[in-house]
Amino acid sequence: MRSTWLRAMSERHGYAKALAFIVAAYALSPIDLIPDFIPVIGYLDDLILVPLGIFLAIRMIPPHIMAECRQKATIAGARPTSRGAAFIVVVLWIVTAAIALWFILSLQRIYENAELSPRANSQKNCVSSSV
Repeated sequence: MRSTWLRAMSERHGYAKALAFIVAAYALSPIDLIPDFIPVIGYLDDLILVPLGIFLAIRMIPPHIMAECRQKATIAGARPTSRGAAFIVVVLWIVTAAIALWFILSLQRIYENAELSPRANSQKNCVSSSV
């Protein structure tokens, strides 16, 4: 897949690049030829059209260019990963979850305080006495 992406980013053979872009856009787009809420057929178009588009895009690429791109993909796949970046992403997720939890708990406290306030109780008594 990485070699197909590298090929699509190449300047040669624009028609293959255009097809690869269209297939990627269709795969990521929420708009389908047949909507997904239609049972079986809705997912069947994605299951057939996306692999068929990838296959056609690969077939449009000359073999020597595809071999070059596969070699670049192998080299790019052998790069070391960044543990520091992974740590930062995990910390950001934890901070985001903590902020969301704090926000939910503060809203809950505000709601509970509004129910316990004298004004809220007097309004409840007025409503219950008039019934």
